[in-house]
Amino acid sequence: MELQATQHGAVLRFQVLGPVQAWRGDQALALGSPQQQAVLTALLLNQGRPVTTQELVDGLWGDRPPPQAVAALRTYVSRLRSVIEPNREVRAPAELLVSVRDGYVLRVSADALDLALFDARFAEANQARQAGEAERAHQLLVSALALWSGQPLAGIPGPYADSQRLRLTERRVTAWEERFAAALDIGLHANVASELHSLATEHPLRERLRELLMLALYQCGRQAEALSVYAATRKLLIDELGVEPGISLAAMHSRILSADPTLMYAPPEPQAQAPDTTHSAPTAPPAQLPADVSDFSGREALVTELRGTLRSASGQAVVVTSLAGIGGVGKTTLAVHVAHGVRHEFPDGQLYVDLRGAGATPADPAVVLGDFLFALGVAEAPEPFEQRVALYRSLLADRRMLILLDNAHDVTQIAPLIPGVAGCAVMATSRSRLAGLPGAHLVDVEELTPQEALELFAAIVGRQRIDAEPEAALAVVTACGFLPLAVRIAAARLASRPRWSVSDLAHRLADQRRRLDELQLGNLAVETTLGLGYGQLQPDEARAFRMLALVDSPDLPLAAVAALLGTTEDRAEDLAEALVEANMLECFTPGRYRYHDLLRLFAQKQAEKTKSQEEEQAGLLRLLDLLLATLRNAAQTLEPDDLLAEALHHPEQAGIRFESTATARGWLRAEFALLLATMERVVEDSSELMRRAVDVLIILRSLVEERIHGERIRRILDIAARSAASRADEGALARIRFALGVLGYMAGDFPDSENSLRECLDLLSPTETPILRSTAASLLGTVLSTTNRPAQALPFFEQARELLASLEAKSSEARVLGNIARAHLALGQRERAVGSAESALVTARLSNNAYCLTDTLYQLGVVLGTAGSPAQAATHLREAYQRYQEQQQRFWEGLSLARLAGCLLTDGQVSEAATAAAEALTIAEEVDNAYCQGLANAALGEALLRQERPERGLTHLRNALSIFTRLGVPEALPVQSLIDDQHTEPPATPAP
Repeated sequence: MELQATQHGAVLRFQVLGPVQAWRGDQALALGSPQQQAVLTALLLNQGRPVTTQELVDGLWGDRPPPQAVAALRTYVSRLRSVIEPNREVRAPAELLVSVRDGYVLRVSADALDLALFDARFAEANQARQAGEAERAHQLLVSALALWSGQPLAGIPGPYADSQRLRLTERRVTAWEERFAAALDIGLHANVASELHSLATEHPLRERLRELLMLALYQCGRQAEALSVYAATRKLLIDELGVEPGISLAAMHSRILSADPTLMYAPPEPQAQAPDTTHSAPTAPPAQLPADVSDFSGREALVTELRGTLRSASGQAVVVTSLAGIGGVGKTTLAVHVAHGVRHEFPDGQLYVDLRGAGATPADPAVVLGDFLFALGVAEAPEPFEQRVALYRSLLADRRMLILLDNAHDVTQIAPLIPGVAGCAVMATSRSRLAGLPGAHLVDVEELTPQEALELFAAIVGRQRIDAEPEAALAVVTACGFLPLAVRIAAARLASRPRWSVSDLAHRLADQRRRLDELQLGNLAVETTLGLGYGQLQPDEARAFRMLALVDSPDLPLAAVAALLGTTEDRAEDLAEALVEANMLECFTPGRYRYHDLLRLFAQKQAEKTKSQEEEQAGLLRLLDLLLATLRNAAQTLEPDDLLAEALHHPEQAGIRFESTATARGWLRAEFALLLATMERVVEDSSELMRRAVDVLIILRSLVEERIHGERIRRILDIAARSAASRADEGALARIRFALGVLGYMAGDFPDSENSLRECLDLLSPTETPILRSTAASLLGTVLSTTNRPAQALPFFEQARELLASLEAKSSEARVLGNIARAHLALGQRERAVGSAESALVTARLSNNAYCLTDTLYQLGVVLGTAGSPAQAATHLREAYQRYQEQQQRFWEGLSLARLAGCLLTDGQVSEAATAAAEALTIAEEVDNAYCQGLANAALGEALLRQERPERGLTHLRNALSIFTRLGVPEALPVQSLIDDQHTEPPATPAP
């Protein structure tokens, strides 16, 4: 039974939220010694619950009580009774301090103890805040905190008082936190910012205080200070405790970085009447839109489009617009900005809800409908879900309202929230494409343009710093993938570090391996945001998301997707399209998929965390086999009896088949980047992966002759060579040296080509297939012949021919015969040269290989031109040129035109020669082939001299001489003679 603490009509009051005190009416009571006050404290804090004698002894003296502790305790209780109830001898029927069994109880009413009053007001404030009565909650918390008058239990001794002092201090700080939160709810951010700063300084490890301080500063427009609070707190937590900030503080940091519009205080719409205190539903039009951001950048065309769509909400159907995009792309910010631009066109109000679709617990549509109905004036929503939907749509039937459904999970979640008749407009945002919404206007929100990203960067960092380093600023936003959230994080890091230059930040972001770690301010903000989408994936989708990032290709064709995943193309397409729907993958061309740059880095990081090395190795092997098998098919399509591919690895799978040379060439052009990216990924890996990669490069270099990727391929091969050498893998190293020899020859780097091919032949084992050995010997002979060493070249040509004799490889044999013809020609053996060249042409025709036939036509043309038959030579070279054009071999197009120009000059057709040479030079520069450039410059220079244009002619001749001298080829001598002849001519006689 609880009694009113009174004595002869005078009310007794007790204080523990400060120094322990008691009053009877206005008269303070003398409570005795500190130990006696400690006993009273224990009885008061138990608030009507009995306290045993042992508990009182332990609380007062701990584990070292005095010998007469119980007797002393009884004395303290007796004295307290005389103070609290001075007329004790009258024995009032209702006692306050009562003995019970082995202890005592002090029975006082709740309003007699300041702690009980505090607890009641605090609980009532929490209820008011949960009910949306933020102002009343704030008033209650202010009055609750007013009960405190200093350190609780000040001066009271004993272990019990010590522990309770800590507990009460914690409760006071918690109350302050709730009071500040309520103040921010009603827009008092400017009033409490300084108080928050003081209290946060006093309690530096309380994250809730720091979180509220960040929010108050942000609402005051002091974003940089808010972010610096987080940075300082994180450093303190790491230094003091060795931990990162908690989820709530990190979330506040991320929301500030992403300019979450719901953080800003939005004053309520003016009410026509005072609020109904009986908890009836509001009657004023709801205005629930979050605050617009002040630094919204770009997207002008999209904003105009969306606002125009929403304004059309007066037709025959509800206007529904869905914004989809990856996490951090700014969907919510865009939607809120658009909505504010048209809010006045929806006079019946605006509804807003965060559906939490990217989180673990998406909002229940039934609960959302209940909130919406309350906002529309319904005091009690019906319980059945279907009745809520029907009532909601009935209320909106005659209204013009804007409904913003933010962060939707799927169509099922938002379908009940869409009105049933025209007049209203719905705008939904989601990471997934809500393609199942009938009649919806679907919009993919993409990353910012470079200029828009720079504008956002400048808005946070300051225009002056951006203008001082424009290239570095562009590098930063490019590294951010033009993703708004990433740009905000990078800008915030820079803004909080005045000593950093923009170049410093750009340098830190340049390393892709660390980029996600750099795009944070204590919390992995970008990674956390992307992780929300990743967390929504099904297990097989998550695996596909990780596996497809194994290769840094600009995009992946469906066949490569299936190979990496180890499944059929139909299943691979289902998984890839699921990732596209979830905005974790992009598909701008049917059947081709790609990542946003930051999503690829995120996927690779998730793959590292799973540590599924065996699975990754298997996926890469399947992809290599697909590429190698398809390249073999391309080689067979382009050169049916070329045996080089037969000497290399034979994959089990069939690869992609080609119906024509055009489709084969088209595939090579389309997948060149994928081929090189895959090679870069695996050349340092296991021997099995590396060997197959080298075989891919060997076939690739024989099929694709343009040099635009030459340096990249050389880097890949150099890495592979180091890897093979470290494993003492001579078989792989021989293949690598062969590929480098081909690359050097195509690039005109003849010394390097020669060295690589000689090493290849030395490394090839006797058991190695004769195909690779003959190809290497033939190419080495070509290099020696080109560099004016025909006598040294002939033995290698003969070696190749001898190896090919048993293989019945007509096309390879024809090419070797053509090379032999060139060597004989260089040795002055013109008849033998012409005979070999003609034999090569006959053999090529027997091979039924169109590419081989084209090459031997070219060779015969070169031989005839040098042997003194320029007209015949020109005929063969023209045919070769036309065939090279049809076969899309630009490198050989240029060479055949340059050779044709030389024959035309010999035959006196100067104008035609100049035209052919000029076109050859254009092609040679396009494919970056030095030898062809030299031939074209020499022919064009000579033609210009004959056309009496000496100045331009000499310029081209000097260019040719420089190239031939650098290459070390004999063509330099005749060019030098032409230049010398011009310099030795007598000067023209001046006109009289």
